[in-house]
Amino acid sequence: MTPTEAAQLLEDFRAGKISQAQALAALGKEPVTDLGFAQVDQHRALRQGFPEVIFGAGKTPVQVVKIASEILKQSDRVLITRVTPAHAKAIAKKFKKAVHHEAARCVVIEKKKTKHQRSGIIAILSAGTSDQPVAEEAAVTAEVMGNRVQRLYDVGVAGLHRLLARAEDFRSANVIIVVAGMEGALPSVVAGLVDKPVIAVPTSIGYGASFEGLAALLGMLNSCGSGVTVVNIDNGFGAAYAASQINALTD
Repeated sequence: MTPTEAAQLLEDFRAGKISQAQALAALGKEPVTDLGFAQVDQHRALRQGFPEVIFGAGKTPVQVVKIASEILKQSDRVLITRVTPAHAKAIAKKFKKAVHHEAARCVVIEKKKTKHQRSGIIAILSAGTSDQPVAEEAAVTAEVMGNRVQRLYDVGVAGLHRLLARAEDFRSANVIIVVAGMEGALPSVVAGLVDKPVIAVPTSIGYGASFEGLAALLGMLNSCGSGVTVVNIDNGFGAAYAASQINALTD
């Protein structure tokens, strides 16, 4: 149950559309469901505005399906990240409305289509085409959370004219997510061009001395660009979640 749904429940009770017993039953549902292998947090949406997100890596397809089923009993959507083809196949078999975002390695299940509720835009920039899977994870996450997203891909510093040509596009966003591997220089450059929050996402793309993203991570943490914050390597989901919370403040 989201804050909006809780408010609607109270409004329905006040209007006499539901009884006191029905309202209490809805509000009194257990906050945690014990599945044995997982403790499903059913009040996550009420506290944070979005249901618990399922991290697919390390979970079996059966476990993912069971957790998703439980979340959907009290929520109208669920996001599953880092899915494998086996996960996607099992989810599609169980849920007809499941949408597999293959590039993002995510699955979204919605009882009804998400409306872009927020007026502000989240811009997502990727340095290179190889960084797009992480950028797409961020984009899908931001969209299912009700944000409008603008994708600006392959605008890395090796061809700076590509970035500058799109400057007006990302300057108009409320929050900017910058995804880059190799040396991770793009967030510093972007931060020097805007007065908006910049969330940097290092990726594991690069040659040997990139140490699977560690070089980009350290470069971003040492950014001379003011206002740059950094999430973990390949964590497009975490960047989008934070960006969505920032974007919500503008409403």
